Amino acid sequence: MSEKGEVDLTGAKQNTGVWLVKVPKYLSQQWAKASGRGEVGKIRICKKGNMGKPEVTFTLNEELTVIDGIDSVAAPRDHPFTMQTVGGQTLAVFTENSSGQSEERSDSSSLGSGAGPDKIALEGMVVQRAECRPAVSESYMRLKRLQIEESSKPNRVSQQLEKAVTNNYKPVANHANNLEYERRKKEEGKRARAEKQQVLDMLFSAFEKHQYYNIKDLVDITKQPVIYLKEILRDIGIYNVKGTHKNTWELKPEYRHYQGEDKTDE
Repeated sequence: MSEKGEVDLTGAKQNTGVWLVKVPKYLSQQWAKASGRGEVGKIRICKKGNMGKPEVTFTLNEELTVIDGIDSVAAPRDHPFTMQTVGGQTLAVFTENSSGQSEERSDSSSLGSGAGPDKIALEGMVVQRAECRPAVSESYMRLKRLQIEESSKPNRVSQQLEKAVTNNYKPVANHANNLEYERRKKEEGKRARAEKQQVLDMLFSAFEKHQYYNIKDLVDITKQPVIYLKEILRDIGIYNVKGTHKNTWELKPEYRHYQGEDKTDE
């Protein structure tokens, strides 16, 4: 059952036999050009003797041999069939009302279980399978050579622009965060290590004014590299990891000496 009705099984009652034929891609593309405009070619079936296998050939209409955009190459006209048996499979062809596209189903149990938004009809049972192959000719070889050349072309190619593109994203020489990083790195490089005693004098002088400092302020005061400054601070200071003055440095009790009101804060 389909969503909007039953499957039309008239084709099964009429015992209509259909052929399932595999065709080259270029041939189906040429057929699409003639959709609704008449025949696409002719099929010739020749049988030699009572027991001989039939020889089947499809001939493409001459007007459909023209391939759009290519003047030097034309599609081959003659296409002999390679016949194959259906084997142990049960194959059927269905069509839908809206699109007219055929849909192949395998397994006879699917005959009454078609699915789709519109009514589905059984066109017939597959009685013969075949493969449609182009006859080897100069025209076919040129077409294959062209297909190989097209498939080997890169999807992306470099192209020289005559003028700057103004409606798309423009690359910049350097991004702001990179410039900031380079500036800070350059400043760090300028900070040469001073004598330890000289750094201690600057630190003691600073701590006489205030009890607590974060590392950034001490770097600005001493103009010393951060790693070097922390090594010295560990000898004379305490790093607060919690409380009101979290993430700040202060002097150890034995080194403390504050001026003015900072002394009362101790």
